[in-house]
Amino acid sequence: MGFLDKLFGGNTEKSNEENGAEAKFYVLNDIKLLDEVDEISNTKPVVLFKHSTRCSISRFALKRFDAEFTYEDDKIDWYLLDLLNHRDISNEMAHRYKVEHQSPQIIVVRNGKAVFSATHDGIDASDLKQFV
Repeated sequence: MGFLDKLFGGNTEKSNEENGAEAKFYVLNDIKLLDEVDEISNTKPVVLFKHSTRCSISRFALKRFDAEFTYEDDKIDWYLLDLLNHRDISNEMAHRYKVEHQSPQIIVVRNGKAVFSATHDGIDASDLKQFV
């Protein structure tokens, strides 16, 4: 399964590579999953990555983030949102976590609240070290 297949596969399960590599992200494709994110964030941080599939800057930021994200599942989870297909979820994230909508953007959620946000070339997986 290729990277784009993972992104557009339509399930909420963690995505895996064909070669059996560790799963990396959940697909955020239902607004109800934000309640799950809030619940999980009470025990470990959750990263929400908002991605525009039509934007080359977003594509580059996502590829770099995906390559750099090496945190173990028990330390941190990350969810990927295709915001063009799920703008309602993006809008709810802006409202719920009190962050201005940007794309690409990562939002780190702890205890149901945004504790960090970065956009565009400011997105760097190494910034997550402070949360694990």
